[in-house]
Amino acid sequence: MWSATTVLIVEDNFLLLEMLTRLCEREGMRVLAASSGEAALTVLRDGGESIDWLFTDIVLPGLIDGWTVAGAYRERHPQRPIVYASTAAQVEGRTVPGSIYLRKPFEAREIQELASVMAAHPGDGRRRAAG
Repeated sequence: MWSATTVLIVEDNFLLLEMLTRLCEREGMRVLAASSGEAALTVLRDGGESIDWLFTDIVLPGLIDGWTVAGAYRERHPQRPIVYASTAAQVEGRTVPGSIYLRKPFEAREIQELASVMAAHPGDGRRRAAG
């Protein structure tokens, strides 16, 4: 039986989270959403095995940032794609091989293209979207 690609979106801006959710759902994805790092870690703990890729803002409210969320995801799924969204200043000096960086602000078209690639090639989107 076919199963939809599942993405965990971690974004504290409610309007942006809603836009990202809608765009991914239009591509047929199942979306899990979290508005803080703490909430994202709970989602990973409770249902992280089913998540095919992660989309995370780097700067999040609370003590847990996007780098920490991504690290927890990467421990469970070392080969699955991670997309970081941030301003350029937030990623300077940090590189994570095999990851995709989207600079904020980004356009809906960029997310639609990314979601299309991830939906078509779950678990393989990193190389295709980055290349």
